[in-house]
Amino acid sequence: MTSKGVTLKWLFPFATSTLVVFVTLMPAPCSAITVNCSQPDQPVLLEALTPIFNLSAIRPVMNMTTSTNVKIFFTLYGILGVDEKAQLLTTYLWLHYWWINELVSWDPVDCGTNEIILPRDKFWIPDIVINEFMDENTAPTVPYLKLYSNGWMHDAYPAKVVSSCNLDIYNFPFDIQNCTLTFNSYIHIASDITVFLNKSMEHITEHSKNVMTTLGEWELLEITSTKHTLDFTNGEPIDELAFHIRVRRRATLYVVNLLIPSCFLITVDLFSFLLPPQTVDRSSFKMTLILGYTVFLLIMNDLLPTTGNSIPLINVFFSLCLALMVASLLETIFITNLLCGSANFSPVPHWIRVLVLQMLGCLVPLPQKVKDSDVKRSAVVAKREEPQVERGPLVEDKAVQELRSLGKDLQALRLQVDQQLGGATSSEEWIQVGFTIDRLLFGFYILFISVSFITIIIIWVNSYKQ
Repeated sequence: MTSKGVTLKWLFPFATSTLVVFVTLMPAPCSAITVNCSQPDQPVLLEALTPIFNLSAIRPVMNMTTSTNVKIFFTLYGILGVDEKAQLLTTYLWLHYWWINELVSWDPVDCGTNEIILPRDKFWIPDIVINEFMDENTAPTVPYLKLYSNGWMHDAYPAKVVSSCNLDIYNFPFDIQNCTLTFNSYIHIASDITVFLNKSMEHITEHSKNVMTTLGEWELLEITSTKHTLDFTNGEPIDELAFHIRVRRRATLYVVNLLIPSCFLITVDLFSFLLPPQTVDRSSFKMTLILGYTVFLLIMNDLLPTTGNSIPLINVFFSLCLALMVASLLETIFITNLLCGSANFSPVPHWIRVLVLQMLGCLVPLPQKVKDSDVKRSAVVAKREEPQVERGPLVEDKAVQELRSLGKDLQALRLQVDQQLGGATSSEEWIQVGFTIDRLLFGFYILFISVSFITIIIIWVNSYKQ
């Protein structure tokens, strides 16, 4: 009994001290720091919050397994620019973050206020970043945040976001771009920080359209969001919230300064086919148009996108317009050469006669071959028959002898005419070949201009339907 009593006396002080330490340490991680205000004013509240400032290095939760829910939304104040060459989108945002600080709360009646604005460096801030951020934030810094009596914290600041964006300029200037801004924690995993959307996307879109200050080249269509978890190779997922910003380019400037003048020039070149190809004015007129169109493209080069994932349709349109102008000039040179020197050419080959005159000639209206020379030749021959003179017993007078001499001269002229008409036939065929090519190019011009106008209208209408 004695030894047993001694043992109990020795264990009792040890158990008492252990219980005291356990009771003393247990409330610290399991309860928030109580903020008591002796009077309702800000200096007293600030002094009562001083112990909280010493905990700015840790995540403000009472249990480390508890996840900090960060609610995010932003307001798009302006679309500052799009760089097609660097594939960058520059926007100006007001970012808003909400989360609960479980370590602090107070009675708004005793402390005299429901909220207080304090320096940001006094509290723990979630490390939320934008994955597509490609440059330094040059927006003004906001050194304060707002703390509410129930522990909610609100952090808001502006950001000039230069983000990477996969720009598709194939339909320039009627293109619509869809750029993504992905928000997630840089170092914390999903079990530590979970991101949520604070407001509906309809509210964010409408509010952004109402307060947007830049109404320049780009127009905001809508903002949508998706939430997903990104799994890394080490098995630690990160929670992400992605915002998709759809913007549409205002095409009025490019239509007025690029498309309409280009269509005017190609239309003028179309009507130049009405000029007679025998004169030099047609070739000089087309050369002037080519030089003018080249100068026009050089002046408007700054309005065109420099690069992208694909060649824009407008660049293909300009290239085709210039190619058609050059082709029409070459065709004019060819026609002029045929009209001026076809008499010295060899006869038209059989395959050209079949392909151009018989097959392609059926597609275009051509003037009929000139047959007046044959008619005139027949008339000359008919009228210049050797005159029949009645022979009498008298001697032929001098007038009859002159008529016979004139008939011999006409027969010699007839032989020369026959020789020239033989070469004129091949010359007329070459001229017909030239006119066929001229009318085919004229028809192709009309088809190209019609298709171009219809395509531009369709793309323009579809861009406004989306």
